[in-house]
Order: sequence, then structure tokens, then C-alpha cells
Amino acid sequence: MEFIIDKEHHGRTVLSYVRYTLRISSRMLTVLKQTDDGITVNGEHVTVRRVLNEGDCLCLAIDDTAERASHNVPPADIPIEVLYEDAHVIAMNKPPHMPTHPSHNHHDDTLANALAYRYAKDGIPFVFRPMGRLDRNTSGVVLAAKDKVASGMLTAAIKAGEVQKTYLAIITGELPVDGKIHTIECGIRRMADSVIMRTTCPDSTDPSEASITDYEVLDARDGLSLVRVKPRTGRTHQIRVHFAYIGHPLLGDDLYGTPDARIDRHALHALSLEFPLPFADGRICVEAPVAQDMLALIHQYFPRYS
Repeated sequence: MEFIIDKEHHGRTVLSYVRYTLRISSRMLTVLKQTDDGITVNGEHVTVRRVLNEGDCLCLAIDDTAERASHNVPPADIPIEVLYEDAHVIAMNKPPHMPTHPSHNHHDDTLANALAYRYAKDGIPFVFRPMGRLDRNTSGVVLAAKDKVASGMLTAAIKAGEVQKTYLAIITGELPVDGKIHTIECGIRRMADSVIMRTTCPDSTDPSEASITDYEVLDARDGLSLVRVKPRTGRTHQIRVHFAYIGHPLLGDDLYGTPDARIDRHALHALSLEFPLPFADGRICVEAPVAQDMLALIHQYFPRYS
């Protein structure tokens, strides 16, 4: 992968540029240093102490190869809706009932399989690098990085709180429509003796369990509420667990609530994702049209948001 050094980065060392601008991990940097021509400038092998000049062409041997491809993700001809794509990232609208990546009993029907097929058609080695994942029954935006550098940059952005996710959910019970932003702050940990389920731990002081969810009630009627949700942290099942914690589980949630004949999954949709574009100034907000099953319920119960 090639990078042309601009005026802003003139005078920096390769080490500084690679670690703090490209945000390549120390492990990957070690691999590059041990690889023949892993790091070159203007076609010449260099060390990380090399000082870069404006106009230099820095080349890092980090492109995906057939040997490094995700061989455990077989391509599958499954239609996917692409919301945004450039040379470094792709954002897709995942439908409900589709897992994000292969797992037990789901080997060739996932978003990863669909993306692998898209890559295979173009003859590109495929490595699946999702920036977070959605539960199988959650619909909406899923972002994936197309190369190692973009993945590192986005991972760092997520850790720095620079990625904003917005969800739309239908929950049981009628909450006040007051125009305010409400916050649920309660730790979440894996439930003992369960691989899947999570539970709340209100008194936890473990930073790895800290969980915060902001939400606004958009409308409420007929025993349901439509809420816009913005999680500040990204724990597994966070939105589902937090709304169950306050006594208003998601409609149709068979794990933390009760199944419902009106929808055959939990009513949760990843509505939008705002993130900084790798290798570009500024940010982008990608929005995903609401899945038809949730949209039908919104038409029925909350028509002014249809």
C-alpha cells in the first residue's frame, strides 16, 4: 500500500507517521520490519528512523494476499444493499435474521459470506474486518474496513469515541414523550454459565463493564414506545439489556423480554453510523432505511414517523 507524504507530515520519521498517523499496531509494524521490502521509500528499503520529505512515496507491504484471505468464509451469492463504499471502507444495510459473520449453524448465510462473494467477483483477496457487529436479528448499518490501515484507524476512532451509532427501537410500555435525552447507566457483564446472555451489574466498578445508553422517546401509544437510541459504549446486547433493566424490554425480544406475534425478532434497527473517513478530512454519516417489518409497525402505531 502506497502513501504520498504531504506538506503536513514533512520531517516526520517513518515510525511516527506509521504509528500515529496511520495507526498501525506495534505488532504489524514488527512484521513489516522483519519482511523483505516491508517498508520502502521511493523504492528503497528503509528503517523506521528514516525522515520523510514532502512528496516521498512510502510503501508498506500490508496488502491482503490470497494466503492471508479469510478462507473460513465461503462466498455466497446473497444480495446485499451497499450504503456507502470507497477505497477503504464499505457500509452495508444488514437485513434482520442474517448473522454478521459465520458461526455454529450459520456457515454460508451471513453478511461476511455475501461480502466474500462480492470480493471474489472482482478477484480481490477477502478479509472480513467489521467495525463492530450487529446481532443476527438486529437490522441496519454495518461498517467494514477494506484494508489493515483503515481498520486500525477506525478501531482507534471507536476507542476515542469518534464513532456515533444511532438506533431506532420499539419497546414495550409507554414512556413520557418529553423531548428530553434520558440516560441508562448500568454495568453489563456476561451471565454466569451462559455464552450468549448478558446481565446488569449496577454496582460494578470494572471499567470493562461500564455501559451507558442515551435515548429519546419519539412517540408512545397502545402500550408501546418508539425510541431513538445512542449508546455511548458498545457492550454485547447493551440496548436490549438496558431497556429490560428499566422494565421496558424491546418488543419481540425472546431473550430479555417476551416473544410477540407482531414481529418475529426484537424490534431494533441500526439507523445510522457517523465516523471519520480514513485518509480524508471530515466525517460521514451513513443511514440505513428501516427494515420492512419494523416499518410496518411504525406505520401502524406511530404514523407521524412513517
